[in-house]
Amino acid sequence: MSQCAVSFDGSEPINVAAGTLLTDAAVEAGVFIAQPCGGQGRCGRCAVQVIDGAVRRRSTMRLSAEDVDAGYALGCQTVIEGDTRVVVPEQETLERRLTSDRLVAEVKVPDGYDWRKDQSLQRVLLVIEPPTMDDQRDDWSRLEGAIIKATNLERVTTTLPVLREMGAVLRDDQWRATALLNIDLSDSTPRNAVLVSLMPGHVPESDPLWGICVDIGTTTVSVWLVNLITGQVVSQSAEYNRQASRGEDVISRVIYSNKPSGRAELRELVLTSINTLIQRVCDKASRPQDNNGQANQRHNVHCSPRDIVKATIAGNSIMTHLLLGIGAESIRQSPFVTALNQPPMLSGSEVGLDICPQAPVDCLPGVASYVGSDITAGVRSSGLGEAEPLSLFLDIGTNGELVLGGKEWLVTCACSAGPAFEGGGVRDGMRATQGAVEEVWIDGRTFEPTLRVIGNRKPRGLCGSGLITLLAELFLTGIIDKGGHFNRNLKTDRVRQRNNNWEYVVAWGNESWHGEDIAITRVDIDNLIRAKAALYAGITVLAESVGLALPDIEQVLIGGAFGKYINVEKAVQIGLLPDMPWEEFQFLGNTAILGAYYALLRRSDRQRIAEIASRMTYIELSADNAFYEAFTSALFLPHTDIALFPSVAGQMETLFKQPNS
Repeated sequence: MSQCAVSFDGSEPINVAAGTLLTDAAVEAGVFIAQPCGGQGRCGRCAVQVIDGAVRRRSTMRLSAEDVDAGYALGCQTVIEGDTRVVVPEQETLERRLTSDRLVAEVKVPDGYDWRKDQSLQRVLLVIEPPTMDDQRDDWSRLEGAIIKATNLERVTTTLPVLREMGAVLRDDQWRATALLNIDLSDSTPRNAVLVSLMPGHVPESDPLWGICVDIGTTTVSVWLVNLITGQVVSQSAEYNRQASRGEDVISRVIYSNKPSGRAELRELVLTSINTLIQRVCDKASRPQDNNGQANQRHNVHCSPRDIVKATIAGNSIMTHLLLGIGAESIRQSPFVTALNQPPMLSGSEVGLDICPQAPVDCLPGVASYVGSDITAGVRSSGLGEAEPLSLFLDIGTNGELVLGGKEWLVTCACSAGPAFEGGGVRDGMRATQGAVEEVWIDGRTFEPTLRVIGNRKPRGLCGSGLITLLAELFLTGIIDKGGHFNRNLKTDRVRQRNNNWEYVVAWGNESWHGEDIAITRVDIDNLIRAKAALYAGITVLAESVGLALPDIEQVLIGGAFGKYINVEKAVQIGLLPDMPWEEFQFLGNTAILGAYYALLRRSDRQRIAEIASRMTYIELSADNAFYEAFTSALFLPHTDIALFPSVAGQMETLFKQPNS
């Protein structure tokens, strides 16, 4: 096969085979090109400009004739057929609003936490009889016997790296050593353990023992560093999941994973995200100031990544599969099953984490294809599994996961809301970064908007919370009707037709960061309505599956980072959330990582999460005609049955009686 020389942005050319995709060539050249749709040619964000050379465009979707004439091509849909020079436009950077959900000081250590009783990790101080000419037992037999004698265990195993260092460690301090054991959780009365590490001498009991809990979200990865002796969270950090450059939603990533080397690339991207955060939380813990800017009183805390000896990980089923390099294609194909819901206990080196190589890594148990350990951990930390009132737990993101029930029973389902509420699938949509419009108010007389922008700077686009408030305001001011159609007779130039598409201009070009108009189009509105309809239909069908109606629900618990920014009033007005009194909604932040934190600390909490997973009855909505019917009914603002939204009906009656001037 002939070779072609390809250069990006004037760099030294690389040689690739004719027929190579531009995006694949970019990966080989170390050039970043975002592929939010997973290389399906749907999003248009991988557009590059071919300055010179021979290429063949398989698709020009989202490119105008003028764009093609100027040399633009979709990188994921364009193959190289000769020597080529390419210019890559500036890519979206990760300067987005990231919070760790809770300040370190706000994370409360569970009442009564005692690491000696609660932890799966145990330090054992050993004094071992040294060998003599009369006692020539091997080192491992001596060590194993001393551990069993000092504990109630029946069997101890270890790993080859520990065995390699064992002899030197035992002799370093005259056969005095400290063994770090990880207790087997599979038995209610633990009898087996793994020797994680062996240190010379007797380590003071007060010395920190470091662990991390990790939440792998589709959009965001979060890591907390925890002192397992005290139970305190010492530092936290969050980073956008680098896999997002290869697919904004989980299905796009599964599709991308089927490309040659795609699975390995996605695994490497998420590991880079996690390992970057691990280094960051260790650096934070080792600084002379804590996260609140106060002098660090933790006796000169120092932690390096290799000091971390335990990890718990929560994530949806696809994120867990991709982290472990396990094929996830079966999840998106009927009958929608995972390779596994409960991964075995793994080690840091097996997973690829930059921590102690033998550290136990516990990927928490999930339930089904689209209900993973982020939900089981979230149910635990929210208290839903022990709740008396009938409760609904929501985790709103690219996927909407729902759990209904209480201490007696739990049913769960997932509905694909798509990336609309995270800025995807919307022309001027963006993540919640600097310059994103996060809230909109529209004057019902002049139809002029007032914006609140993240960072108090000129707007660049619309993030999820801004889209929810904007959609509600457009509806309640009569700019759009309940079907999302624009009122074309209003006395305002903000409602206009451009490129055969009606739209509302949120910010004019002279007001925006990039000098171009920011607008929401009819197509954008359709995507938002479909997203909210999917979530509301899921709630409806979940309740009906157990013979209940929405008014029977006594409280709504909203987890996930995005949930923190939802305006309940506006979410109800568009029919995203049920019409309930505001005091019945509770916003809990990142419940997944909080549940992973509990599991990291206490064996009982880890077992409780497993019990929650086993108690959940999963309902597959795609196999249920009731979901399609409920979805169709919800494809209006707020719903075809306005009686389900009495507060919105009252607002509409009041507002529409006021004549516009």
